[in-house]
Amino acid sequence: MSGEIDKILGPRIPADDFKANSARYIIPTLLFVAAAVLLIISIQRPWWRLKLNAPQYPAGLYVTAYVNRMTGDIREIDGLNHYIGMRPLSEAAVFEQSISVIGIIAVAMLILAAAFVHNRWAALLALPALLLPVIFLADLQFWLANFGLNLNPTAALSSSVDPFIPPVLWTGTIAQFSTVPRLLSGFWLSLWASGLILVGLFFHRRAYKPLVEAQEQELTQAG
Repeated sequence: MSGEIDKILGPRIPADDFKANSARYIIPTLLFVAAAVLLIISIQRPWWRLKLNAPQYPAGLYVTAYVNRMTGDIREIDGLNHYIGMRPLSEAAVFEQSISVIGIIAVAMLILAAAFVHNRWAALLALPALLLPVIFLADLQFWLANFGLNLNPTAALSSSVDPFIPPVLWTGTIAQFSTVPRLLSGFWLSLWASGLILVGLFFHRRAYKPLVEAQEQELTQAG
């Protein structure tokens, strides 16, 4: 049973080696823990904001996206969108928002688990957290495109606006309106977490690769 666990978790650190080179093994663990903490903090931080410039609103209208909700001038923006046939913002990413908090906590737990895995499986456990910023932007762009390309043809101003795709990262123009997006602290925390994980995986490989190779050599000789 112990042998099967070692195959999954990787080789154990010899006590004398850990005593002589403790920093080598502690550094990747600390980096993984720091990344997990940043992701947990990001749950309560805003990730993305869109400013809508409209002639009747000189100061602009704002919508701010958290992982599990949207805040801001939702009613006013929905009112403007109604005239061009765009659906209410409340219909966007309903499923994603419902699972986001549990999902990010689960991703953070996977990073912590990676600290206890001493072989290449650690990289697989860390992969969801590495991809989280990209997944967020891709999902957001999907919904922006979904809303912009599926306008209600019976709307009052539908004939004056062609289907469009509001960009997630740069300024867009729709008729007399313009949209200005901005990435906020929650997103940057997730990006910092990804960076810490990449550095952590580098130190993880440097620490455990010799132990894995020694383990594989022992298994080969025993077979």
